[in-house]
Parts: sequence; C-alpha cells; structure tokens
Amino acid sequence: MMRVLLVKLSSLGDVVHTYPAVTDAVRAVPGFELDWVVDEAFAPLARLHPGVRQVIALPIRRMKKAPRETLAEMKAAVGALRGGGYDLLIDAQGLMKSALVGVFSGVKPRHGFARGSARESMATWFYQVGHDIPETEHMVTRIRRLFAASLGYPMPTTAADAGLVPDLANRGIRERSGDGVVLIHGTSWTTKTWTVEGWRGVAERCAAAGLDVKLFAHGATETERAAKIAAGLPNVEQVPAGGLEGLIPVIANAAGVVTVDTGLGHLAAAFGIPTLGLYGPTNPGLTGLVGPDVEEFVSTRSCAPCEQTSCRIKPDFGEGPPCLADQSPERVWQALAARLRLPSPDGT
Repeated sequence: MMRVLLVKLSSLGDVVHTYPAVTDAVRAVPGFELDWVVDEAFAPLARLHPGVRQVIALPIRRMKKAPRETLAEMKAAVGALRGGGYDLLIDAQGLMKSALVGVFSGVKPRHGFARGSARESMATWFYQVGHDIPETEHMVTRIRRLFAASLGYPMPTTAADAGLVPDLANRGIRERSGDGVVLIHGTSWTTKTWTVEGWRGVAERCAAAGLDVKLFAHGATETERAAKIAAGLPNVEQVPAGGLEGLIPVIANAAGVVTVDTGLGHLAAAFGIPTLGLYGPTNPGLTGLVGPDVEEFVSTRSCAPCEQTSCRIKPDFGEGPPCLADQSPERVWQALAARLRLPSPDGT
C-alpha cells in the first residue's frame, strides 16, 4: 500500500485539472491511497473523485478575513496531518502557501514542481524532490507528469480521464431535455465575459428547441447580467445563489453547457457533459477544457490571446470584449445542437 498526501488548495479550475492525475495514480499504483488537502471552499470538488480516501479541508479564505478567530481551527487541521502515516507528499500547487502546508504536515519526502516551473519559485525551497515540468503544456498534462514522476510510473499515453461518475439519470436527449442547458456566464475577468445579446441568443434558440436554460449568479454584477439574459424568457431559470454543493448536481445533470473561461465550465467538461467554451484573452492550450465531449471557440484576432484583464482595442467595451463579441449566438447554438443531437429544422 502507498499512502500519499496531495496538496492542491485552490482554485476551482485548478482542483478540477488535478482529477486526471488522481485517476492515473489509482490505475498505476497498487494499493494507492490519497488524502487531499484543499481549501474548505473547494472540498466538495475534491470529494467528487472516487480515488480520494479523505479530504482535509482548511479554512484558508476564512483565515484571511478573520485570522484570530480561525487560527486554532487551522492549527488543528494541519496538525492532524502529522498522524496520517503518509509515504510522501505531492504539492501540485507550487505556491508558498501550499509549500508551507507541506512543511507543517511533517511529511517527507515532499515532491513538487522544480524552480523555473513552480508558480512561485520560493516554494521549491521546501521540497525534497523537485520535478522540472515547464509551463509549455496544458495544466492537466503538467499535473499528470508531476504525479507520474513523483510516484515512479511512466507518463500514461491515454487521454486524460477525470474519473468522475456523473448522474446518469438522463442519457438520451429526450430524457435529458428536462434538465436543460446551463449557461455559465460568470467569470473573474471582465475580458472573459460574453455579451448579454450572445447569451440571450442562445437562450432563445434553446426555447425554440424546447430546452430549459439554467443560469448561475454570484454577486451583484452576475445577478444583474443574469436578469438581463433571462428577461422575458420563460424557459430561463436563475438557480439560487449557494455553495458548490448546490451547483454540482445542476451541472452533472445538464443536457449541455455553454461557458466562458471559468472553473465551473471545467467541471462540466470533466463530468463528460457536452461543453462549449468561449475563449478570448486566455489561451485554451494551457488552461482549456478537458473532457470527452468539448468544443472551444477561440478568437481569430491577432491580439488574442492577450492574457490581459483590460482591452487595449476597446477599453470601454462593457460586456464582452471584441475578441468574444465576435462569436455569434447562431454559431454557438449550431455547435450545441449538433452535440445534443437535436433534429434540424427540416426534421433530419
């Protein structure tokens, strides 16, 4: 038996991108057991993978807001790691905060990205073994390589497999249509947003095809956008705000998903849901959708991907920078309809 402690604290997309490496390790290492240290906000995601034995949730975000009130809770959680009997630790985050969690756990040897490939080079001071895995491949591939090197098995040549078990209540389009299409419009960068007109165009076409639409909204800006998308469209439902426990089942049961570059879109792809991703300023080659049924709409503008949170071409774009506003709702809908195997207007 090999017992491993994984440190991957956040964020949503980064946690999801770790799933295929866990799947690889379960298949490659006899008697493999994995405990996952994660920020409590993302603990529901870590628990999704069937190869995870235990999730150790740390109150990292709460501690930033109220350090005195959560210090004892943090110490107790990290202290509990010392009695885990782990054979080694893998830090798949590459940040100082994740490296320090490893130090406080007392687990040795600690494996992580080597200097030059870790996100924060100082984190490498706290590893016993560093693996040089440059940032030239998708993050999913880099984490798979890190696991393979740390655990001593060849990098698998098979496609990345998130290993999730979706809710299979609805597998044919007739049965799945009741669960509808999820439109994931919220994102942390304004330059990664699509236009309200684009979202409404897809929602209207869903209505014509008899498909319900679900929208998430977190915070005032997303709530305002969701209201504009849903205005006058009876097929659109705004899912009440809440934690991941409430959002995960909605995604797992979706007929299909259209998303901008954000963590929930990666979760949909990992579940195997037909997922369309809209990319403008970011490079999907490094952090794009990974799953068996995905399609990405990438800007053809010469300035994309710029990896910027502001647009130099149209700084006052409002909703949807030019690189994303170029994407037409008709094109997105046609791709979605094809993946959902919807009949064409002529019945074919």
